[in-house]
Amino acid sequence: MASQSVLTPQSQDFPRWYQDVVAKAEMADNGPVRGTMVIRPYGYAIWERMQYEMDVRIKKTGAKNAYFPLFIPESYFAREAEHVEGFSPELAVVTYAGGEELAEPIVVRPTSETVVGEFMAKWIQSYRDLPLLLNQWANVVRWELRPRLFLRSSEFLWQEGHTAHESLDDASAYARRIHYEVYNDFMVNVLACPSYIGIKPASERFPGAINSMTGEAVMRDGKALQMMTTHELGQNFARAFDIYYQSEAGQAELCFTTSWGASTRLVGGLIMAHGDDNGLVVPPRLAPIQVVVVAVRDDAEVNEACERVAASLGDAGVRVEVDRGRGSFGRRVTDWEIKGVPIRIEVGPRDLAQGLVTLVRRDNAEKTTLGLGALVSEVPLALESIQTNLLARAIAHRDERTRDVDSVADAIDAAKDGFARLAWDLVAGEGETTLNAQAVSVRCLQRQDGSMPSSEDEGGLICLVAKSY
Repeated sequence: MASQSVLTPQSQDFPRWYQDVVAKAEMADNGPVRGTMVIRPYGYAIWERMQYEMDVRIKKTGAKNAYFPLFIPESYFAREAEHVEGFSPELAVVTYAGGEELAEPIVVRPTSETVVGEFMAKWIQSYRDLPLLLNQWANVVRWELRPRLFLRSSEFLWQEGHTAHESLDDASAYARRIHYEVYNDFMVNVLACPSYIGIKPASERFPGAINSMTGEAVMRDGKALQMMTTHELGQNFARAFDIYYQSEAGQAELCFTTSWGASTRLVGGLIMAHGDDNGLVVPPRLAPIQVVVVAVRDDAEVNEACERVAASLGDAGVRVEVDRGRGSFGRRVTDWEIKGVPIRIEVGPRDLAQGLVTLVRRDNAEKTTLGLGALVSEVPLALESIQTNLLARAIAHRDERTRDVDSVADAIDAAKDGFARLAWDLVAGEGETTLNAQAVSVRCLQRQDGSMPSSEDEGGLICLVAKSY
């Protein structure tokens, strides 16, 4: 078992614990410019797995990947007044290039609705070109005043989807499909982190959107983290960028558009949703390394056995790495626990002489002695058991940290260490102002049964409020 003194305990200082994990799990470092980050290989490997899992789901909805420029003319933003109002404080603007002042300033993209809109207008001619379903994997820049690695940085990585449709109904249906079939499915079945699915109130919507959907997860300290968002943009961006199509009747009609995105913030969410005082705990379906085979000592026969074990597991489809016995065994065990690898297989000369190894689960520290011949069948079962256990544990934590209340005052009290759920009618308007004054915000609106409403104008809605990252 890893030493408890390696990391700051969560109960003592959760933000410091988070920083310790990011550093000691070799996830990321601060970049040379304030607010930027250098993502280290292990942190990037986790992001690559997230990319892969979401990309597969995105493509199943019919969207295709494209790429749009990093630099956007400032005039594009002026064409969507609501967009400028929402993003102006966060924009990074280039005014000099090639040693000369530019005739028109260039914005480093904070998101790509404007430039995508420009080209949608060029590419869409008739109803036969619709729906146009695009996605890009890229970096964006939003000048962050209070940076924190993965959670808030001035430059971050993400995917951003942009689509154009003939009708509001078609756009709305597709946006919901993305939210459930891509994001929620990924959150539940890969990240093992169930979130509250709902819509944002008008005060929290994306600038220019007519509806914003969100997934709000409960972190280990009870705070909320917005994991992803999906926006119905109505005809606002289409009108600003002249995105018209010719209908079957031969009439020029405005398109309806959507946008949706998830970013490297998900890596921070992974850390804070599953991590413990020993470090990361990575769900097996996400883990870039599902099993690490650890040699107890630097012995030729032991190392050869580790390679054979790894090869057999790799042939069975397990993502596996070998840690040859160089350096302190205890130190190496601690390092792998901090990285959160789901299963550790320890191979030592004594057990090896009997044809045995030790399997250690990261989620519950359970140790099992197994014969070498049983690993190929037992390891996949153990990985699925860990995945199931982490999801069940996250659901239990979410429910334990959510309290039903009957007033804004009680909601503020509940938000000290979790979520509060109460009637939206009690909060709308003045109640939101009272909550915000206490650093508490409305995270999402739901129907009584927990399903996602079409708009906040529906009667009988509930809202979930919390402090957030």
